[in-house]
Amino acid sequence: MPEPSFEPEGAAAGTGAAMGAVTGLATTETEILENGPPATAGAAGGGPEPGGRPRSLWSDAWRDLRRNPVFLVSALIIVFLVVISLWPSLIASGNPLQCDLAKAQQGAGPGHPFGFDGQGCDVYTRTVYGARTSVSVGVCATLGVALLGSVLGALAGFFGGVWDSVLSRITDVFFAIPVVLGGLVLLSVVTSNSVWPVIGFIVLLGWPQISRIARGAVITAKQNDYVQAARALGASNSRILLRHIAPNAVAPVIVVATIALGTYIALEATLSYLGVGLKPPSVSWGIDISAASPYIRNAPHALLWPSGALAVTVLAFIMLGDAVRDALDPKLR
Repeated sequence: MPEPSFEPEGAAAGTGAAMGAVTGLATTETEILENGPPATAGAAGGGPEPGGRPRSLWSDAWRDLRRNPVFLVSALIIVFLVVISLWPSLIASGNPLQCDLAKAQQGAGPGHPFGFDGQGCDVYTRTVYGARTSVSVGVCATLGVALLGSVLGALAGFFGGVWDSVLSRITDVFFAIPVVLGGLVLLSVVTSNSVWPVIGFIVLLGWPQISRIARGAVITAKQNDYVQAARALGASNSRILLRHIAPNAVAPVIVVATIALGTYIALEATLSYLGVGLKPPSVSWGIDISAASPYIRNAPHALLWPSGALAVTVLAFIMLGDAVRDALDPKLR
């Protein structure tokens, strides 16, 4: 009976190929642990890039946003608002604080397309300069809320325990405070005409929402296998949190912050309308709406234009946030 023949060279080649595959796998796992998971959202529905690499969450989202007309329209409006906030003299050459009582409540005329308000101020110039206040308050407040809420929420979700319990009870207390009522109480004692007290108040009452979003995202991300593997290899808490968890938990925070920016602009206008936010001689849409309310019968244009500018601005930021949310949500792919 013939004995089975052996092929040492083939066996050696097969063994070498197997060892090479194992080595390559180990190298790949090492790179993942060093650099984080590869293209976390690319697996959520993104195909390969033209170069052959899988698309990431952000490249997929940017591709979807460029094709979304809602995003394009809202982005154009926001870019226009930012430009006139930085350089209002590009489209308004007048002085928003210069008023002439002889022209009070007059309608549109040459050089004054929006007419004049009850104090004889040019409505067009004040509407343009009011964008600077609203955009600056919205952007600064959103940055402060996102930074404070993200840090506190991420620490609570990552470490848990007593820290998480204490922060959860603190957020419950802040959620129980009515925003407008809190503004009436806290800002009524402030005499400053700058935007910083209003920004500080919004940050004080706005961070719990972002904190809960960040906490939930971190709790979800830290349960992934690559985080457990990094911990088993001896990675420090700061490295795990910054390199592995934060990049995969920041998307929901960005979405909520973008939508909240429009809400903060409306909140500033509301507080200014009630007389506890910005105060004259500051230029704000809320101040102009409050001043024009008594003259709504005789000069409705003085109320229409700042109200319309406020509504368009808030709507643009909310539309932008909705578009970003849809682009970053893997379930909608």
